[in-house]
Amino acid sequence: MIAITIGDAAGIGPEIVLKALDRFDTSRFVVYGGARILRHAMDIPGVPYRDMNLVGDDLETVGGRINVVDLETPDLSSFRYGVESAACGRAAYECIAKAVADAMDGRLSCVCTAPLNKVSLRLAGIPYIGHTEIFASLTGCDDPLTMFQVDGLRVFFLSRHVSLVEACRMVTYERLMDYIPRCIDELRKLKVEGTLAVAGLNPHCGEHGLFGDEERCIEAAVSKCRSMGLDVSGPVGADSVFHQCLKGRYGGVLSLYHDQGHIAAKTYDFDRTISVTLGMKVLRFSVDHGTAFDIAGKGVADETGMVETLAHALSYEDRVSGIAGGR
Repeated sequence: MIAITIGDAAGIGPEIVLKALDRFDTSRFVVYGGARILRHAMDIPGVPYRDMNLVGDDLETVGGRINVVDLETPDLSSFRYGVESAACGRAAYECIAKAVADAMDGRLSCVCTAPLNKVSLRLAGIPYIGHTEIFASLTGCDDPLTMFQVDGLRVFFLSRHVSLVEACRMVTYERLMDYIPRCIDELRKLKVEGTLAVAGLNPHCGEHGLFGDEERCIEAAVSKCRSMGLDVSGPVGADSVFHQCLKGRYGGVLSLYHDQGHIAAKTYDFDRTISVTLGMKVLRFSVDHGTAFDIAGKGVADETGMVETLAHALSYEDRVSGIAGGR
């Protein structure tokens, strides 16, 4: 079984989940979220109506219906689309916590997530800024790996939500020696072949120190990893490495900071880029966009990202046995 959490109910999560499920065999999925919120979302123009099946602890699903683990729901009398609230933040967190617990028990192969709202989480007193941090805490993982995928482009990130100045400081030999083997190991688990490329930090990788020498630690780490038998190359100029990966030269790219990889993937195809969180006991797939409060409840949200998320989850589940619960 594959779990889907609906994210912040005041955002586009419930809408895109319902729209996306209309394209799949629903018996493969269990939606973690309030049934009342989902029914409310079915009133949005353009959102398909489906009967629901409220599943119990056995997670037994029924084809042709939306199979729901019915959890905490914000009070609909005060609920408004596009408005941050503690109730929505709390409900979103509880959905994740229940799905992760079921996955840790081996009852789910992976978890797919709709977007959260950071303000709502804070209003609810949830001490995490987003999904990655929540999953890390719930699974006991100190430092999960984030990987973006769109077509043949797979991008890992050496750092995530830190300032650019801090991200540059985090490009160290020690951190690269930690990340390179882990990224290669996760690609292997996902049955992805090919060399891992490490992007350069400076333009043209610093031109041998003419404008920046940060690449020296990258060269040292790559050389050491290669001596250990790891299939890695770099540094490779960031203005070309992502294109080369798309063309099949590399199996994946280790981006050195958040926007370096985000811009590459999202410029290529914003709607179809998905996020995969690796290195935990639970495998997580996610859309790579936010709650879109400005269009929530209007029936215009594009479900392409959620469709891609569910399709990738099915693909990996079918290709890799025991990917969750035995990582």
